[in-house]
Amino acid sequence: MFTRTRTVAVAVALALAAVGLVGCGDDDSGDDAKTLKLWHYESENSAMGIAWAKAIEQFKASHPGVEVVFEAKSFEQIRQSANMILNSKDAPDIMEYNKGNASAGLLSKQGLLTDLSDEADKRGWSRSLNAGLATTAKYDKRGVMGGDRWFGVPNYAEYVEVYYNKDLFAKHNVAVPTTLEQFTAAMDTFKAAGVTPLAMGGAEYPAHQLMYQLALTKADRSWVEDYQLYKKPVDFKGPQWTYGATTFADWVAKGYVDKNTTGLKAEDMGLSFIQGKAPIMVSGSWWYGRLVKEASGFQWGTFLFPGTKLHLGSAGNMWVVPAKAKAKKLAYDFIDITLKPEIQNLLGNSGGIPVAADAAAITDPKSKELIANYAAIGDGFAFYPDWPAPAYYDVLVAGTQKLMNGTATPAQVLDEIAKPYDEAAKNVGK
Repeated sequence: MFTRTRTVAVAVALALAAVGLVGCGDDDSGDDAKTLKLWHYESENSAMGIAWAKAIEQFKASHPGVEVVFEAKSFEQIRQSANMILNSKDAPDIMEYNKGNASAGLLSKQGLLTDLSDEADKRGWSRSLNAGLATTAKYDKRGVMGGDRWFGVPNYAEYVEVYYNKDLFAKHNVAVPTTLEQFTAAMDTFKAAGVTPLAMGGAEYPAHQLMYQLALTKADRSWVEDYQLYKKPVDFKGPQWTYGATTFADWVAKGYVDKNTTGLKAEDMGLSFIQGKAPIMVSGSWWYGRLVKEASGFQWGTFLFPGTKLHLGSAGNMWVVPAKAKAKKLAYDFIDITLKPEIQNLLGNSGGIPVAADAAAITDPKSKELIANYAAIGDGFAFYPDWPAPAYYDVLVAGTQKLMNGTATPAQVLDEIAKPYDEAAKNVGK
């Protein structure tokens, strides 16, 4: 995943210096284009959705006569069809895409993404993003992160934390846990009172992200680098993955996770928490802005997953420019705008984690809390479990679903997820 130690702090996360923006470049693709075709999958009321809507307004104002054709896609739509769409005449000019070896790295290796290295230097992107944030944007010829060529530009950061319903915690006399043992005891208290502790969505990322987070409680930085960068072979029957899988299965068996959520999506999980039905949700900072606006029936807060110094997180998803884009220069101009301090400040005050904002302009108390937790992680970012291997997301979803419905043991699931990972590690660069 990365070739250097990742250091993240508020000063770095906000990248307080304004981004040096350059005007239109001299790329020969789309000089006279009159349409910018843009895809992203952020909801309208999320921090990123709000910021990108403002960026589109500014783009239109600065590019009179250019039509912006925006299409809202779901994460799953883009993830499942990216290879096919980007290899066709229907490719957008710019789109949001997931970072990682199995996502942007794979597309870069396949020649489906535009190499943005020259533009990154020309327009200042390479100077405005610190080395840790740039790791997920740069890939080598094998499609492995931390390389020497830019294939995307992140403009926000993200991490996974614990959301909790303060009203339910107070009602059941549960204190905010600071250790994993206290966290388990809190869930026992809720379960004894007839309340299912954890909101969950087994059909998408939430379940396998929780399993990975549990594995990280037994891991260190070298294990993360082995897993994400193939530095050394990973033993899926070792203490890390074994603890993650067995503990996740145990939490399901104890009723901390409702088996009926096996087929639910992340959206269902989020709505369960937003509606006050679940006291705890372990998920990403991408929910933060939405909760600020929609979780109005109760008081809520956040804390980092206890019992570990390692947490899921990284630079956020990226803007990528497909190799077959028809208006590349317009796409580069739009990326410039999303990195302007005004847009970054808006993102920060709407519940996102900006990478190029003015610190003094972030005034929202909830946003300050979000950024403080992000800063507290420091060098503890472990990226995401599905990144190392192509199509690994589906493998992990299937595995955790089997743990949830009891159709496979932890040992069997670990064998299942080890096979495609080992194959990917063996074939990296081929």
